[in-house]
Amino acid sequence: MRISKLKVLIVVIVAIGCGFYLVSPYAKQSTPFSLPQFTQTSEQAWINSAPLQVEELRGKVLLIDIWTYGCWNCYRSIPWLNSLEGRFDPEKFLIVGIHTPEFDHEHKRESVIKKCEEFQVTHPVMMDNDFGYWKALRNRYWPTFYVVDKKGQVQGVFIGETHAGDKRAKKVEKLITKLISQ
Repeated sequence: MRISKLKVLIVVIVAIGCGFYLVSPYAKQSTPFSLPQFTQTSEQAWINSAPLQVEELRGKVLLIDIWTYGCWNCYRSIPWLNSLEGRFDPEKFLIVGIHTPEFDHEHKRESVIKKCEEFQVTHPVMMDNDFGYWKALRNRYWPTFYVVDKKGQVQGVFIGETHAGDKRAKKVEKLITKLISQ
C-alpha cells in the first residue's frame, strides 16, 4: 500500500497542531487563578474610565467581559450585562469590558466608542488591540466572562452568548452573589 506524500504531510500537520493545542499556554486555566494586571495604561486605550489597575479594584467583585463589537454573540449578551449593573451595588460589583478586536476595523477607538454608546455600555472598557490581555488570560473565545473575587482571584470562567434567565446567566449571577456576600 502506497501512502502519498500529501497524506503524510497532512498527518504530520494535524499531529503538530494537536500537540500545540495540548501544550499551548492558551489552554483553559483551572480556577482559581490571579487576575492578570490590565495590559493597557494609556488614556486612549480606555473608554468610560481612566486606566484601571487590578489592585485598586480589590474589595469589589468583578466581571471581566472579553468581547468585540463585531461579534453577534458578544453584543447580544450586552443587555444581560447592563441588567447586572442595575441589580448589584456598584460599591461591591464592577464590570470591566476588554474589547479585543477580531477584525481590522474594530481597532479604531472612535468605532468602539460609537458601539459602546449604541449598546449603552457605561462600564469601563479597555481596548486590547494587541491581544495582550487576551493572552495574559489565556483566553480563546468571544465572549468570555471571568468572575473575580474581592481578592483578585478568578473564581469562574463562562464562555458564550448569555441572556438574562438562561442557565449560564443563573450560574454567573449565583457566583457573583456568593462572592459579594463573602
